[in-house]
Amino acid sequence: MATQRRRIGISIAALGIAATTGLATGVAGAGGAAASPASLGAGTADRVIAAPSHRLAVDEGAAFAMTNATKKNEIVRYKRTADGTLTRVGKISTRGLGIGVDLDTQGPLRLSQDHKYLYAVNAGSDDVSVFRVNGTKLTFKQKIYAGDEPTSLTINRNRLYVLDGSVASNSIRGFKRDCHGRLKALKGSIQPLSSPIAVPGDIEFSPNGRLILVTEKTTANTLSPRIALDAFKVDKNGVAGPAKRDRSYGVRPFSLAFNGNKQVLVAESFDASAGKSAVSSYGVKGTRLAVKSGSVGNNQTDTCWIVVTKDGRYAYTANFGSGTISSYRIANDGKVTLKQGAAATLPTGSQPVDLAQTDDSGYLYLLLRGAGSVAQFKIGATGVLLPIGTDKGGLPVADGASGLAVY
Repeated sequence: MATQRRRIGISIAALGIAATTGLATGVAGAGGAAASPASLGAGTADRVIAAPSHRLAVDEGAAFAMTNATKKNEIVRYKRTADGTLTRVGKISTRGLGIGVDLDTQGPLRLSQDHKYLYAVNAGSDDVSVFRVNGTKLTFKQKIYAGDEPTSLTINRNRLYVLDGSVASNSIRGFKRDCHGRLKALKGSIQPLSSPIAVPGDIEFSPNGRLILVTEKTTANTLSPRIALDAFKVDKNGVAGPAKRDRSYGVRPFSLAFNGNKQVLVAESFDASAGKSAVSSYGVKGTRLAVKSGSVGNNQTDTCWIVVTKDGRYAYTANFGSGTISSYRIANDGKVTLKQGAAATLPTGSQPVDLAQTDDSGYLYLLLRGAGSVAQFKIGATGVLLPIGTDKGGLPVADGASGLAVY
């Protein structure tokens, strides 16, 4: 994302979300009914918060978003009902510090695969917080040093890796998770990125845990290739080897999402150039990447975050500059085609950032940093996005909120 987006005051529009059909969708009120944008009065979008139990029904879940605040980083908690609607139920301190401006990464807040533990970066205090998850309730378990400015996390079984984004010491470092979710540093796992001045955007494990990929949003122009992705081979003990530098097809690769062990999609922001953003796809063999589809454009600006549905058929990107979500189709061979450049359009100034989906890819959620809210969508059978509503409140407005995790 462009540097200019930091500390910019934005006038927030009404929180309706427009689908590509051109129909506006209202914000669900406390009773769950949707109101038209024209009928929303002051404060209507800020749902009434009751005091529900943290216990969830079988078809319900929870969501968590992070304030990234400098004085006290906090996790905002939401109940997810069977129809996908989120309702805020409270917040809890990470006991660490955020940085108050863009983390500018994907994955600063991660749930374990079994949903029993939540992990959060504290970029301002150089540590990671661990919580036990019970429905919507979070119980603090641990805070552990995680290197210089941790900004992104990835988890595979009992291993967790942190991406440290400081230019002074950009690197990855591993931890072992015990049966209580607590972290212990993994000896020999700290590896520098391939460029000492690279600004990274994302760290992701392959599903089988044998590979870690990191995007370099900017890097050293003197190195070859000049635009790069870093690959780290992971041994049977979970220890990552040295970085292998590979070429990124498009400019400013921001984030990535694996589609199985042999395919990966990369979101490319093209330095926030108007209408130039794209997605590339690669075949994965060992630590080497082979281009399947190179820079498939979406006619949007500043594409940064990306998720792939669990069935591997669709991908969605959050486009910061355009205030939209784009959708892509994924073929069996890993090639991608654009489905809709603007599959959903958000209000001006909403600053769409982190994306998260439920395990069955039934629902998609989007953190709106500029509005301090979370937008909610149902994913239709053909990949179409159906707006549900938006929950506003609890998060800072246009002041660095980062990280979203859902189950």
